[in-house]
Amino acid sequence: MIPKSMRAAAIDRFGGYKVLTLHTMPVPALSANEVLIRVHTAGVGTWDAAIRSGWSPGGEMKFPYVLGFEGSGTVVSLGSRIHRFNLGERVYAYNWDNPKGGFYAEYVALPADKVAPIPKQLDMLHAGALPISGLTALRGIDEVLQLKRDEHILIHGASGGVGTIAIQFARLRRARVFASASGKDGVALALSVGADAAADGKTEDIAEAVRRFAPKGVDCVLALAGGPGLERCLEATHAGTRVAYPNGVEPVPREHHGVQLLAYDAVSGIREFDHLHRAIESVPEFQVPIAETFTLDSADKAHERIEQGHVLGKIVIRVSED
Repeated sequence: MIPKSMRAAAIDRFGGYKVLTLHTMPVPALSANEVLIRVHTAGVGTWDAAIRSGWSPGGEMKFPYVLGFEGSGTVVSLGSRIHRFNLGERVYAYNWDNPKGGFYAEYVALPADKVAPIPKQLDMLHAGALPISGLTALRGIDEVLQLKRDEHILIHGASGGVGTIAIQFARLRRARVFASASGKDGVALALSVGADAAADGKTEDIAEAVRRFAPKGVDCVLALAGGPGLERCLEATHAGTRVAYPNGVEPVPREHHGVQLLAYDAVSGIREFDHLHRAIESVPEFQVPIAETFTLDSADKAHERIEQGHVLGKIVIRVSED
C-alpha cells in the first residue's frame, strides 16, 4: 500500500542549514513515463547546500522545495508506459532539479530513463551515494578526457565523492594516477582506492610532487576543485594537456598556454547508466566511500557537515531502514 502522505526534508525559504526542516507532504502523483520509488538513501552534495542558500538550478523555485538529486530505493509503482522495471526492484537514480521533488523524502517520482537497476556489487546505502559521483567521474574520464592506457592523469580534489570514484575508473583504463587530496587522511583514502601516488594539496608543494611523478608533465587533469591549489597543479602540465572540470567548480581554471580546458556536466540516461554499470562491474572490489550517514530528520545536520568542509567520500541521508 502506498500512503497518501510522506515525510520529506524541505525548505520553505532560502537560508542557512536550519531552514531545512521535516515536512509532511503528499506522495507525488505518477505520470505515464515515470517510476515511483520508496527511497532508501539520498546522496548529499555541495549543490544541495548551494540551492538551500539561494542558488536556483533552473527557473523560479516553488516552496516547499524538496532537495536531493540522487539516491536509491525500491520501485513501488510504474507509469502506464513503463515496462523496464518490476515492482520491488532495487534501483538508483539521478535527475537534476526534478519538478516533483527530490530524494530527501520517503517517496520520489521521476522519469524512468533517469533510473537504473543497482549493480550487484552495491548495497542500497552505497548505491544511493553513487549516481552523481559515478556519472560525473566516468564521463570526465571516458568521454571528455578520453583517457588512454599509460597516460599520466592528475585528479585534483581526489578525496571527495567524485574523486575517489574517478581514481578507480582511471585505473580501470590502465592510466597512471596522481591524486591531489586534502589532508593526510585524504591522501590515505586516495591511495586506498588505487592512486599510484598522492599528495596533500594544502600543505605540500603539489606542482613539485606532480613533476616527480610525471617529469614531462601530466597528460590529463580532472579538476574537481578550483582555487590556488588547482593553479599550482596546472604548473605541472605540458603543451597539449587536457583539463576537464565539471560545471560548478569555482573558480574555474584559468587559461594556460597550450592547455585545453574542457567544461562538462554529468548526464543521466539509459546509455549513461549502462556505461556506469559496466565500469563498476569491471573494477575489482569497487568502493564508494561514505563519509557520514544522517537520518531524514537530521538532514539539516548533514548540510551543516557539508559546510564544515573536509568531507572524505560522500555524505548520505538514510531515509528508510528496510
